[in-house]
Amino acid sequence: MRPFNTLTALACPLPLANVDTDQIIPARFMKQPRSAGYGRFLLHDLRFDEKGETRPDSPLDAPGRAGAEVLVARRNFGSGSSREAAVYALVDGGFRCVLAPSFGDIFASNAVNNGLLPARIGEEEAEWLLAWLAEGERSITVDLNRQELRAGERSMPFAIDPVWRTKLLNGWNDLDLTLSHASAIAAFAERDALARPWVRGIGEPRT
Repeated sequence: MRPFNTLTALACPLPLANVDTDQIIPARFMKQPRSAGYGRFLLHDLRFDEKGETRPDSPLDAPGRAGAEVLVARRNFGSGSSREAAVYALVDGGFRCVLAPSFGDIFASNAVNNGLLPARIGEEEAEWLLAWLAEGERSITVDLNRQELRAGERSMPFAIDPVWRTKLLNGWNDLDLTLSHASAIAAFAERDALARPWVRGIGEPRT
């Protein structure tokens, strides 16, 4: 997983609240193997009509939005089921960061484990960004080191769990995070072996 430090990229507004994981990727597409790519299913029913034609009001398909890596939405993004495929769809669709006032807990955890930054911003900041992006093609700078966004002449902070921040900055998964404490774990095991030598004998077969 590649580290996330500072990203300057085209942003796309999604002026909707309560976008759940079934909207991010409808369940009927999850039969497809991940190797086939889930990006084409991202927000499918919001983007395409029953004939497969692009809806004229689809934010992701508006002129100048191709290649966007930052998505800005309203509160409670990624609520609903725990399907990790919702994150796959965003990542495969080219997104590296989602900005919203709040996220579904499991979605946010899945996002971090796939290198996608779920950055929490205030309601007022979200509305300002949505209005600013609606005016045309614009880029946003996301600085995870400083936990700061820069949009035009405006800067604003964002929040993220400190452990998730560490994982994203280093490109770590949960195993990598544990291994980063290998020295401390080994030192504890050595101290514990001296303090409680009998523990190591628990469960061993008797001779």
